[in-house]
Amino acid sequence: MDRTISLAGDANIGVFSRIIDELAIVPPTAPDEFRDAVKELLDAEIISTTIHGSEIIGSLLTGNRKGFVVSGMAKEEEISTLKEYRDVFLLEHTMNAAGNVIMVNDSFAAVHPDMPQNMARQIGEFLGVSVIPLTLGGVKTVGMAGVATNKGVLVHPRSTRSELQVLEKVAGVPVGAGSINRGVGLVGTGLLVSERGYAAGIETTGFELGRIEDVFGFLE
Repeated sequence: MDRTISLAGDANIGVFSRIIDELAIVPPTAPDEFRDAVKELLDAEIISTTIHGSEIIGSLLTGNRKGFVVSGMAKEEEISTLKEYRDVFLLEHTMNAAGNVIMVNDSFAAVHPDMPQNMARQIGEFLGVSVIPLTLGGVKTVGMAGVATNKGVLVHPRSTRSELQVLEKVAGVPVGAGSINRGVGLVGTGLLVSERGYAAGIETTGFELGRIEDVFGFLE
């Protein structure tokens, strides 16, 4: 089965959509071909919405089984749509692009190192996880520099040993470095992955797919 897809020709599928467990949040304009592929490859239920009228869902929303963390600029109807599936926590701070500044699974969250401590604490309490400030390869937007599930964590290929050591202490799952879309280090921009399956941007190579499968436990 082909695991590489695009959204109307754009390989940055992780910028425009977000997979959280069995739920895939995609923009309303996503073509049926994309929706069908995500549904099949990740065994996911599709939720269609914008965030603050924007279609960059992956940058503005994240979460785990406890709930969604979303930009405080989200509109009432968007929040209502999300609340049909999970509790919602709104980031009211100027650092509100939740999908960019938070990498999370059901046991930990890594956050932008400049995030206010009180904000990080509230996110941790809401999601029921321990929280650490972190960069990956020196990149502060950890939500795009890494992707986490309850089976593994894939991070920017330039992540330092000290960054990986900090992450390994809290992750409790395999942590590995890799890339997507022919060498792009911001793996979150082009990867949707859950415990059920994954899809990568259309430019992702066979070697990169193998690394994804290894880190997240999809190798048979």
